[in-house]
Order: sequence, then structure tokens, then C-alpha cells
Amino acid sequence: MPDVFPRVRHLSPDELRAFTLELVEALSDTAELDVVATTREVIMGWRATARIKADPAHYAEARKPTSGDLGPVQLTA
Repeated sequence: MPDVFPRVRHLSPDELRAFTLELVEALSDTAELDVVATTREVIMGWRATARIKADPAHYAEARKPTSGDLGPVQLTA
């Protein structure tokens, strides 16, 4: 996995197993059901997880409890 997805070095062993399992399931859906979006969602989701964990300051901030309404969600492509 690190050869194909170098960012997995930021994931814990349990997260790496979870990513691998989700990716295999998504690729199976792509092959059997022609559902490509699922594979993309899995890869992008785990990429976001690795990205936040790669920066200790951002990761610590992301783990802080929140409360109340945080306002509208901004979508990016």
C-alpha cells in the first residue's frame, strides 16, 4: 500500500487495515457493479484523514470537542 498510497504512513496500523478493506470492497463494487464513485470516495476520505494526521497541530485542533452550530458548510471540489 505505501508504494501506491505513500500517505498511508500517517495512518495507524488499524486505520491502514480499515483503509485497505474499504478500498478492496470499493474496487469490488467497481468491478462487479460499475460503481466508480465509491472507490473515489474511499480514496479521498482516507487521503483527508492522512492529511490531517500529517500535521500534528491541525490534528490536535481537529480532536478538540466542539459545541453549537459551526455555521454553513463550504463545499470544495
